[in-house]
Amino acid sequence: QVQLVESGGGSVQAGGSLRLSCAAFGYSYIAYSYRMAWFLQATGGEREGVAVILSSGTTYYARSMEGRFTISKDNAENTLYLQMNSLTPEDTGTYFCAADPGRNIKYGELLLPARYNYWGQGTQVTVSS
Repeated sequence: QVQLVESGGGSVQAGGSLRLSCAAFGYSYIAYSYRMAWFLQATGGEREGVAVILSSGTTYYARSMEGRFTISKDNAENTLYLQMNSLTPEDTGTYFCAADPGRNIKYGELLLPARYNYWGQGTQVTVSS
């Protein structure tokens, strides 16, 4: 059974940086072969896509995060990362790691929560002004 465990959240002032990690368990090749992504859910809001990395290593970002966030993975460690720089209060919320083995997906669906079968429990990020 696939399990995803996020870590690295915390409180930071605006302009600061954080690095989130998502360790995958249950199958040794999740990072190598699955599509993996980060999602953000603000309090009272919907879960929104932040960034996705394909098994090939190709990356895609939500427009508001592009240039500030970097998604990466370590296949050997079976771990996904999100480096977040120049954080703003609007980046506050719970960050979820997600994974899915499916490859038949359209570009416009890459950051849709419904296209991911496996989810972590989330890690809280709070950015103060």
